[in-house]
Amino acid sequence: MSGPDTPSGDGGKAPEPSGVDLARVALRAAKEAARARGDAAQQRKQARRGGLRSGARADRRDPMALGPAISRLLTERGWEAPAAVGGVMGRWPEIVGGDVAKHCEPERYDEDERVLVVRCDSTAWATNLRLLAPTLVARLNEDLGHGTVRLIKVVGPVGPARRFGPLRAPGSTGPGDTYG
Repeated sequence: MSGPDTPSGDGGKAPEPSGVDLARVALRAAKEAARARGDAAQQRKQARRGGLRSGARADRRDPMALGPAISRLLTERGWEAPAAVGGVMGRWPEIVGGDVAKHCEPERYDEDERVLVVRCDSTAWATNLRLLAPTLVARLNEDLGHGTVRLIKVVGPVGPARRFGPLRAPGSTGPGDTYG
């Protein structure tokens, strides 16, 4: 009774898959191919964005608050001393007192020489600030860190530009150009 159409007469051969089985195999292959394409597309997208995203653990790429982000930027760029001196320029009246701050104001800070240049509105205040300079340097270094300010250079008031009379010829350099 065993013929070619009976299952027992095929010599141990597996039966051919039915239509439903073929559909399952095709669906599984399609899902795997889509997953592989999706992974490749996601990796390309991440490469364009600048690398992989942070995972569950803390990473330097994670979002952070503005204050810590600015602190990290100052540290990475080496801007701590100029930023601290800039803060001193903003708090100048608190550091030197109201009377001195009315007449003397910081102009610039030379980071290489560690010199703070202060301009005064009169020669009397410039002289007064020159006498106070060592105390002021100590107070600033106490606030900013030792050695941040080495010297305070006091500059007096700037006089008006000199003009040599009400009637001047265009391009003239003064009274010396008429005698000669």
